[in-house]
Amino acid sequence: MTQRFLLLPGWHDSGPGHWQSRWPLLHGDQAVFRKVDQDDWAWPKRGDWMMNLDQALLADPAFGTEPAILLAHSLGCHLVAAWAAHSQHTHRVKGAWLVAPPDLDGPQATPATTAPQLQGWRRVVRQVLPFPAVVLASRTDPYSVFGRSQALAQGWGAALQDLGDAGHVNEASGHGDWPEGWQALNQSTISW
Repeated sequence: MTQRFLLLPGWHDSGPGHWQSRWPLLHGDQAVFRKVDQDDWAWPKRGDWMMNLDQALLADPAFGTEPAILLAHSLGCHLVAAWAAHSQHTHRVKGAWLVAPPDLDGPQATPATTAPQLQGWRRVVRQVLPFPAVVLASRTDPYSVFGRSQALAQGWGAALQDLGDAGHVNEASGHGDWPEGWQALNQSTISW
């Protein structure tokens, strides 16, 4: 069966060189990719982003019989947690891959904890997700220390994959095409 992926970029979207933008071009013959577009990438409103995720899952009737795998990056990871805690449509998702979630409420100041645009996200949802999930965390992420990523994974009931020295796992950290990520996703021991 062809996997159906729903891409959830973080704050400011994922540019053309980001793995979330590259994978549909590189692997579109192996899987179906859809992206959840947000109305305002610069000032993300959590409720609006949650509604857009719900709408994307309902707009594609195939997700009713072939649930999506969510591929989230950065703030998109927190979107998954917040949405799953409130939505009536979680059955349309069979799993989530949560890459580089930022620390939004930790004691250490990071660009994520101090940005005024992200203050509406500081009440971080730490509820166990109703589907299998993996948090992929870097030990050199400027937006989160590794221990905070571990705590998020635990709160979400997700497996944790240590990416080592991988920065924010984006184009700036050298993860444009990210072939290792695609391979890891396809070899995941999580039962999608």
